[in-house]
Amino acid sequence: MSQLPPVEYPGTISVIETPDDAVRALDDIRRYDVVGFDTETKPSFRKGQVNKVSLIQISTGAHCYLFRLNKIGFMPILQEFMQDASFTKVGLSLKDDFMVLNRLAPFAPAGFVDLQKAVRSYEIADMSLQKVYAIIFGERISKSQRLTNWEAPELTVPQQIYASIDAWACLRIWRHLCDGRFNPAESAYRVVLPDESPEEQP
Repeated sequence: MSQLPPVEYPGTISVIETPDDAVRALDDIRRYDVVGFDTETKPSFRKGQVNKVSLIQISTGAHCYLFRLNKIGFMPILQEFMQDASFTKVGLSLKDDFMVLNRLAPFAPAGFVDLQKAVRSYEIADMSLQKVYAIIFGERISKSQRLTNWEAPELTVPQQIYASIDAWACLRIWRHLCDGRFNPAESAYRVVLPDESPEEQP
């Protein structure tokens, strides 16, 4: 995977740090039927310490909104959006996101698609976003910013791009699969199982 070309984020980014900005951002997000979703949490280097979610990322494809929960909190309108089944929200490893968000405020998530489950029907066994994206698009998502401080006074440009790519990539994968543009049999990363000879592959 290290030999693959890096992903270049093509969209625009808005960092949401006030309640008024959050309201306006969600008004725009609600114009879309499907969005990408992810979260970031300040890393903990102390055993047993678990930090709160610092950031929620929501991508419409062309635009990604970064909601800084450490500044605006897990606002009721964000909770309502998370529970709104009329919108499809695509993420990966969502169980972990829901668990830590529930520590901020209890909510019942609805309308979510977890790519870890969705990709199984496409013969993709790898569960990380980095590997799934590489298999489908042949590009590498950098993880260099993952352990940076997501509660810093200002998010750096590399942090903003990293966070945006994760939510955008979830949405791009989902759209690609739904459009029928990925054929496992044609993938360069397809693994031949022990009981399947090359001649038996479709």
